[in-house]
Amino acid sequence: MERIETEAIEIQSSTQVWSVADFAKRNKLDENEERRLRQLFGAFATACELQHNITRKPRWR
Repeated sequence: MERIETEAIEIQSSTQVWSVADFAKRNKLDENEERRLRQLFGAFATACELQHNITRKPRWR
């Protein structure tokens, strides 16, 4: 069994940073939604922030 010291562990997680304009194009968001996201985050935001803050109407209505 190998013992690992907690100081020796390096946690590296990559965070995807997206351009709000590119994210809006990829997810087929309208101009109003893109403008709202830009007001919230500026030109760039993490993928998680963008995904959790988009609002879309249901497609079946």
